[in-house]
Amino acid sequence: MIAGGDGPGVCRRRLTAAPASPSIAAMVDTPRITRAKQTEHAARDERLARALRENLRRRKAQARAREPIAADRPDKPASGDEPPA
Repeated sequence: MIAGGDGPGVCRRRLTAAPASPSIAAMVDTPRITRAKQTEHAARDERLARALRENLRRRKAQARAREPIAADRPDKPASGDEPPA
């Protein structure tokens, strides 16, 4: 894009981005993680996965405990009985 208009005394130089500074590193998609940080992240991920599995087991046990047994419910027959005719 050329700066300015068509009149006399108008600047006709091209406007471009500033050159990259050599002191600033280019951005990358993945951050550089040290070996210690990788170990910390792996330990954290393992701990969170273990906690998630334990939580799921606990919630399933709670759901099973809340669910009444079929024989105790008067509106439904027990699992071994035949339905009424």
